[in-house]
Amino acid sequence: MAGSVFGNILKCTTWGESHGPALGAVLDGCPAGLAIDEDYIQMFMDRRKPGQSDFSTKRNESDKVMILSGVFEGKTTGTPISLMINNNSQISKDYSNIAECYRPGHADYTFDEKYGFRDYRGGGRSSGRETAGRVAAGAIAIKLLSEFGINFTTFVESVGDISIDYNKFDKNEISNNKLYMPDKDAAEKAAEYLKNVSADKDSSGAVVKCIIDNVPAGLGDPVFDKLDARLASAIMSIGAVKSFEVGNGKAVSKLKGSENNDEFYIDNGEVRKRTNNSGGILGGISDGSSIILTAAFKPTPSIYKSQKTVNNKHEDIELEIKGRHDPIIAPRAVVVVEAMSALVIADALLMNCSSKLDNLKKIYEV
Repeated sequence: MAGSVFGNILKCTTWGESHGPALGAVLDGCPAGLAIDEDYIQMFMDRRKPGQSDFSTKRNESDKVMILSGVFEGKTTGTPISLMINNNSQISKDYSNIAECYRPGHADYTFDEKYGFRDYRGGGRSSGRETAGRVAAGAIAIKLLSEFGINFTTFVESVGDISIDYNKFDKNEISNNKLYMPDKDAAEKAAEYLKNVSADKDSSGAVVKCIIDNVPAGLGDPVFDKLDARLASAIMSIGAVKSFEVGNGKAVSKLKGSENNDEFYIDNGEVRKRTNNSGGILGGISDGSSIILTAAFKPTPSIYKSQKTVNNKHEDIELEIKGRHDPIIAPRAVVVVEAMSALVIADALLMNCSSKLDNLKKIYEV
């Protein structure tokens, strides 16, 4: 299978399946000397792990991460960092009734068409559990970026048709509710909505927003490796994401140029923008403003309602899915969006070292 490696200099490879003995990631290209340990990475794993609330799968995984290589005496060595998370709570028999049929909204049919074979236990590589490795690797990228003052604010902006009120935005509230919403009132309404959705054996979609502050101007390249193109690739690679936006996103189609353009001004000798409709990226290159990303997640396709589908014998059937599934994906995906964004920004930061001669001279003190 191709396509399990992401990045140019900072390369992340994920491996493993939902119901295999373990899964994880290998992060290559991380500079030596970065202080990192399992406890730091575990903070991010705990944000993603299942069983946290009524709004996540009841699969009881600790998601305990182990660093197998690339770190010595608490610091990265510059060699590949291998990260492993054991699977301890697989109940593969829950999936025996889908071995020969295709679940609506899942990759079952497309996997069969591509490979002629699939791991039907929880979806194998197409399972959302694959993102555990991404989060482990992304945590290291986040730590690297923190060395440069770059930080992330990532949250659920809406659940179904319930959106946060930005006049009530409270960053501290994000970690105070299990839906990771920065508006307490909206979180309470969304929780009630999800209880009703779950009672009806259904699921809900949602929107996640990521704001990246203190990104220096000049990251990204102007053609195929545009920073927004790389971010789009990273976020759209998360299984349940169906749309991606930067800044004003699709709303720009309703604006005039005079409304959408961000005017520049000088502030103490620094170039600033009066607005940030561009979302911090111009011409594929960061402009020094906050980078603002939005990702729309589809409803969890595994629902307990009876659904019409077909089997691999091309027979029409009805299917009732068993197992343990999230009624909403987005709360546990908040940290996945953050991790993937960090891998892109960190990779761009490393690539920028060779963008001009002055940068190389600084590195080699010429």
